[in-house]
Amino acid sequence: MTSPHHAPDAGRYPETFWWGVAGAGHQIEGHDTTSDTSFLEQVEPTVFVEPSGAACRSWELWEQDLDLVAAMGLGAYRFSVEWARVEPEQGVVDPAALDRYDALVDGCLARGLTPVVTLNHFTSPRWFGAAGGWLATDAPASFADQCARVVGRLGDRVPAFVTLNEPNLAATLLWGGLPPFVVDLQRRTLEAASAAAGVPRFRAANVVLPEEREAVEDGTALGHRAARDVVRALAPHARVGLSLAVVDDVALDEEGAALRDRKRAECYERWFDLVRDDDFVGVQNYEQIAHDRTGVVHAGEGSGPVNQMGTPLVPESLGGAVRYVHGATGVPVLVSEHGVATQDDALRAGLVEPALASLDAAVRDGVPVLGYFHWTLMDNFEWIFGYRYQLGLHEVDRVTGRRTAKPSAAVLARAVARRRADALVR
Repeated sequence: MTSPHHAPDAGRYPETFWWGVAGAGHQIEGHDTTSDTSFLEQVEPTVFVEPSGAACRSWELWEQDLDLVAAMGLGAYRFSVEWARVEPEQGVVDPAALDRYDALVDGCLARGLTPVVTLNHFTSPRWFGAAGGWLATDAPASFADQCARVVGRLGDRVPAFVTLNEPNLAATLLWGGLPPFVVDLQRRTLEAASAAAGVPRFRAANVVLPEEREAVEDGTALGHRAARDVVRALAPHARVGLSLAVVDDVALDEEGAALRDRKRAECYERWFDLVRDDDFVGVQNYEQIAHDRTGVVHAGEGSGPVNQMGTPLVPESLGGAVRYVHGATGVPVLVSEHGVATQDDALRAGLVEPALASLDAAVRDGVPVLGYFHWTLMDNFEWIFGYRYQLGLHEVDRVTGRRTAKPSAAVLARAVARRRADALVR
């Protein structure tokens, strides 16, 4: 590892702890027209319920976004660099795009925010998808070239890089049993994109066929190693890791434990082996799932509040996920995403304090946690679900781009302020 890490003592967070929010380029910037995902959104048929379009207009309104983060009293902002903007055509770099991300880093620093940069948050250039995406043999090398451009430009001011966002997501979704009609629509989407692009195999990281999952993972694992090498060569002071989608899986009986362990092996094992050479592992937790002899235990009617995907709200899932990942890897943890999809902001607000309390307990028990990033700053484009799911601390007017704080934003601000004050009086 490039630098030593120490767990906070006495259950308190150090002053260096990153309290922030996270976002991703394609989901908020708008008019990301040269990406593989924007291409998939436009073909017919498509698994995406609607195109991303103008999104949150953050390509122009990024300074407003940073002002919102600063106004909440937070100290960090995780964002992604859109490869498709930087290299819209293979071998053709847009210097204005790099200038824009450079200004974003400076804007963070000017507001006292630590920038944490994700090098690939699912989306890639259209030309990358037309070449087969992560199935192409030269994909890791192409990604390494992109990482070198970004890290070379931003690395002097960025203390941490996330190479890839949730490369295990396809496994968790497929293991959980995607409905057959969704898998079929994904297949027809990729067939339509391949035909529209005039290529034998158009592929993207966020629409993965079951039979290609392991091969895609092979490509992204090589991409992570290549990106990690770039960061360590060009920004040796910076921490580097990847983020994983992590469900807090719990077992209710012996058969449930066997089922849980089989899922964990398929969804996490290869990535845990990989991240043991990293400086941190990103944990992205949204839910707890219980297993028993019958399989997954689904929420029954009247069993309590659920998110928009129908999963019960269990605040303690955050602490459970963090403990599991650190215990399995021995690597420091970065909570790179945590939140809830719900139209009822009172549910979101009510989740904040008990979820953070479960993180407090993990820290108190010695789990080294580097930071917490809430997903997300504002309601945005949530991939195949479009704008139907709301995870933001702020509403966004789709016409004007106006941001309006929800009560949960103030709740998170107060919860973080208490913990930051505690760090200052240590």
